[in-house]
Amino acid sequence: MEVKTNVMRILDAHRVPYRSYCYADTGATSGDAVAAALGQNPHQVFKTLVTVSRSCNHYVFMVPVCAELDLKRAAAAVGEKSIDMLKMRDLLGLTGYVHGGCSPIGMKKQFKTVADASAQNFDTIIFSAGRIGYQVQVSPTDLAKLIPITFFDICVSRN
Repeated sequence: MEVKTNVMRILDAHRVPYRSYCYADTGATSGDAVAAALGQNPHQVFKTLVTVSRSCNHYVFMVPVCAELDLKRAAAAVGEKSIDMLKMRDLLGLTGYVHGGCSPIGMKKQFKTVADASAQNFDTIIFSAGRIGYQVQVSPTDLAKLIPITFFDICVSRN
């Protein structure tokens, strides 16, 4: 039986083409391990990070799994002086998603979302389908039609 996540249902409802992946039975937990389990380029597989500013505004950032979010660049991208990562215990209540299954699509409230500019180097990017063990592959252009997203250099590369 094929699993359909809420993210997939939203993509279907908006007629956004996508490909889905399941890695639930692989034991992969880190972003790098997920990319490896899917046999995909870790620069093309993105993680979704939620932050909070000192002014209590929340922002969503999408970065390749092989990179780290640069908090100073991220703050500049959203016009804040500084931001911090949201505490894991606050993620479910704020977004409706658990750590490891957070997607920029389908959050309880739509937050300003910024993807690393490198996403524009790919025809499609892969990110969480809103449930641990599931990913979707969508073009950045189609993603931008679905959620208000901007692209900005927000990463520090690890590889």
